[in-house]
Amino acid sequence: MANFSKPSGPRFSVEVYQNEYLPEGGREVNAIVTVTATGGGTVGQVAGGSPSYRPGQVPDAAVVIMVDCSGSMDYPATKMRGARDATAAAIDTLRDGVRFAVVAGTHVAKEVYPGGQGLAVASATTRGQAKEALRQLTSGGGTAIGTWLRLADHLLASADVAIRHGILLTDGRNEHETPEALRTALDACAGRFTCDARGVGTDWEVKEVTAIASALLGTADIVADPSGLAADFTGMMETAMGKEIADVGLRLWTPMGAEVKFVKQVAPKVEELTGRRTEAGPRAGDYPTGSWGDESRDYHVCVEVPAASIGQEMLAARVSLVIGEPDGTTRTLSQDLVRAVWTDDMAASTSINPQVAHYTGQAELARVIQQGLDARKSGDVDGATAKLGRAVQLASASGNADTAKLLAKVVDVVDAAAGTVRLKAKVEVADEMTLETRSTKTVRVKK
Repeated sequence: MANFSKPSGPRFSVEVYQNEYLPEGGREVNAIVTVTATGGGTVGQVAGGSPSYRPGQVPDAAVVIMVDCSGSMDYPATKMRGARDATAAAIDTLRDGVRFAVVAGTHVAKEVYPGGQGLAVASATTRGQAKEALRQLTSGGGTAIGTWLRLADHLLASADVAIRHGILLTDGRNEHETPEALRTALDACAGRFTCDARGVGTDWEVKEVTAIASALLGTADIVADPSGLAADFTGMMETAMGKEIADVGLRLWTPMGAEVKFVKQVAPKVEELTGRRTEAGPRAGDYPTGSWGDESRDYHVCVEVPAASIGQEMLAARVSLVIGEPDGTTRTLSQDLVRAVWTDDMAASTSINPQVAHYTGQAELARVIQQGLDARKSGDVDGATAKLGRAVQLASASGNADTAKLLAKVVDVVDAAAGTVRLKAKVEVADEMTLETRSTKTVRVKK
């Protein structure tokens, strides 16, 4: 492992966990890449809750909060009230100097604060003004989320900052624009800012909200009870305020004859990155990881190498963490190597690395939950029982207690180790939506 981070910013490390041994003719090399950033996340809270940061530090971030104000937000009235309170709580969490705006979203997008197609600079005065402006948030109209995202992108692009972040709240389905229009908006915004998405209540579409968060490298979750919005928004904003470096890429270089089969984030959640590759020179490609504070994430990399004979070894891939510089060059933050060694030692070549085995199971867990819930919705009882039973088995084996608890609200567990379950006759909508929304969250392997 080599570390090239500058001491003035977060320091990154890249560590590869793998079994490099292959049998004669073996071609598939799997590795878990752990990326850790330390020295970021400097923003704290002083007594009284007012935002603080290091003396002399100039905040290098901009945030746009997008609040659903469609007609359905009035039913029940606690949703709109909860949305206002949550937005106010998020505004209170902004540190001085951060640029910000609030957007009301219906079938069109309207900037509620500060107005004028610009961003305000956070201070005691502007935070107070913004919270006063929240009184303008009233419900009425439809839902066209793509318009909200495009306005957020326009506002964030006006700020010369490193971290651009959005927070989006919706309570309904995106019924006033086509799925293609939303997809086009997401494609246009991808790589320009990150966005956390939340669904309040139970009348929204899980796959829409999770697709927004996935495309914009943010988080997705359900807040079934509007009273929980303020705490959730505060937590999201605190996390956003802890980011210090953006647009970090995971670069894979492979030698002649080797090919990347897939790259996916596997912790803290499963996120497919294979199709997001951008070429970065001969035999190299970059995969986006978004913005970072003090945190650690795991990625599963699979490379196909040319078959070789016993005793041969090769570099299967060089894994680097990179960031673009203002002059157009790329700086390497850290790197490590993925190796392949061919052996006739059966025990060595058939042993599965514990990290690889664990995250292969976690990825399968996310997949079978989705498949099981889809089968349940379509009336396929046998298919749903089989898939959700496998999910219970995987959650139990990997120690994913949070997912196991969510599964237990959808199925009656007869034997967790064997994956024997019965579908519950009656399931609360919120419980099913929570399981679906959080299905990609993983538990980390103990190294």
